[in-house]
Amino acid sequence: MADWEVFPIFFRFLWFLSVTFIILQFVGSSASSDDRPLLLLVSFDGFRYDYVDRSQERVQLPNLKYLIRNGIRAKWIHNSFITVTFPNHFTIATGMYEESHGIVANNMYDPVLQEGFHNHNTTNPKWWDVGGQPIWITNQRHPGGRSGVLNWPGMTVKFNNTQPFRHLQQYNGSMPYDERVDTMIKWFTDDKYAINLGVLYFEEPDETGHKYGPDSPEMDRTLNKVDRTVGYLIGQLKQAGLFERMNLIITSDHGMMEVSKDEVIELDRYLDPSIYLLVDTTPVAATCVYGHMMAHPHLKVYYKEDIPAQYHYRHNRRIMPVIAVADPGWTIVQNISTGWVPKGNHGYNNSYLPMNPLFVAHGPAFRTNLLSEPFNNVDIYPLMCHILGLHPHPNNGSLQNVQHILK
Repeated sequence: MADWEVFPIFFRFLWFLSVTFIILQFVGSSASSDDRPLLLLVSFDGFRYDYVDRSQERVQLPNLKYLIRNGIRAKWIHNSFITVTFPNHFTIATGMYEESHGIVANNMYDPVLQEGFHNHNTTNPKWWDVGGQPIWITNQRHPGGRSGVLNWPGMTVKFNNTQPFRHLQQYNGSMPYDERVDTMIKWFTDDKYAINLGVLYFEEPDETGHKYGPDSPEMDRTLNKVDRTVGYLIGQLKQAGLFERMNLIITSDHGMMEVSKDEVIELDRYLDPSIYLLVDTTPVAATCVYGHMMAHPHLKVYYKEDIPAQYHYRHNRRIMPVIAVADPGWTIVQNISTGWVPKGNHGYNNSYLPMNPLFVAHGPAFRTNLLSEPFNNVDIYPLMCHILGLHPHPNNGSLQNVQHILK
């Protein structure tokens, strides 16, 4: 055989090896992608830690109890002060206390920006991207990470010009619960661009708690509806072949307690309305003056620098110079003629047990049939990073506090 005939054979052999190597690399990459950990974080707003302990005569929660039997439940989790929706959802997502991530209330004022923040209407990064990094962004800063976020506070905000890979264009509170589940499953099962992290929010049972109170028959009916949503989620995960792979965390931002219209603190009775700015009217009222508020026996009033250190609620310019904290069960309004007094409320001191929310987890990363001692909601972020194999952004949580719930 001539030399010129040998070389083509040799090069064809090299070409064959190269193609084989590329194909094997592609297949290997695909298998690796299919095997990556999956995580779905779910929040049911206002789900108090002990709702699952109600008697069978009141509520039947077979789906949550199935997850508890086959996974872990914390006795409760310590949420962050103040115990309201936007700050605590962003704490769960970032692992930072409210003073650190900057979302210090549902409604707040920034003296540098000279602007006010009003929950769902404010998505400008100047309010959100001030130090905290939500788990959906951390996930996407690692190779192959794709996140899907549905109705969670901060969903559409750009962090360093990055948004979650999948998200709604804007918050949609009227979106049916089953449709939210179906959307999330679709994102997890996309043929080309499947997400590996989902973050999903539901408004109940918070809305029912405010309107009817946490101990009402209406609340019992809502809890049964919430459990049916959990059951639908489990069923859809199983149908998609994801249930055994999915690490599922179900938690909440805060609890709820009964309040009375007879236990109301009307600020205008103690302060001249023309001399103070009221920024938020949860049981923690943020104002600009000290005035005569100390005169009310069911109100603790702090200058900013005197706020107890354990609240982690002092070192941020958006925290007002004066905050007033109502005793549990008492409601703060500016004027009784225009203020609404709910039958259930939250926002009180986070050391008050009814303010603490639920935590249930199920999946390959978690132990089974374990009742855990309480831990902090800032610990959820490093927990999620560990499950997904991510390097966490600086945060106030500790993986060590939740190591015992992992296999």
